[in-house]
Amino acid sequence: MFPALTPPARVTAGLIALLAAGSVVARYVYDLGVGTESPSETIWDLARFFTLLTNTLVAITFTVAAFRRDGIGAPWAAALTLAIVLVGAVYHTLLSGLVAFTGLGWWADQGLHTAVPIACLLWWLAFAPKRTLRYGDLPMFIMWPCVYVAYALGRGASDGVYPYPFMDLTTLTAAAVATNLVGLVITLLIGGVIFVMIGRFADR
Repeated sequence: MFPALTPPARVTAGLIALLAAGSVVARYVYDLGVGTESPSETIWDLARFFTLLTNTLVAITFTVAAFRRDGIGAPWAAALTLAIVLVGAVYHTLLSGLVAFTGLGWWADQGLHTAVPIACLLWWLAFAPKRTLRYGDLPMFIMWPCVYVAYALGRGASDGVYPYPFMDLTTLTAAAVATNLVGLVITLLIGGVIFVMIGRFADR
């Protein structure tokens, strides 16, 4: 059984779930309006991106946290929070100037890359179960990103389209991509150590 969440934690989790889901839907509506693809093709295209998939996981997980009295597991809550924080950090340091969004697209972009990551981190610090986190939970912090990388590289090998420049095998060598991805894993593990340390501090 997971640690129970307080009513304020469940209410705010529900609001974050709505924010994440609304941002994903807004991006879909925007892309559908400015593109020439069908609705199903637009969904398939957006499903290529770690940002959209991780925000979808946030929407699902925080919906569970809002409605399930027993809450959610500490390792998954921490790992998902780190993943969505990574979304915001990578976007604002490396990717924010690549595409200029307008109108609804701008709002969706800010929700996906700024509002949701900040809200999730604040929620985790304030409400998430974290006292049971252990260094043995570190593999959880890289599980979802590694699954995504395998999926994205597989799709890219099939159709030649890679979602992010740092993993684009059409412009980078395999060694360069591997180096970038190893750096990402190391960053996640360091982040995981920090999260576990915060959990231990909270326990004290």
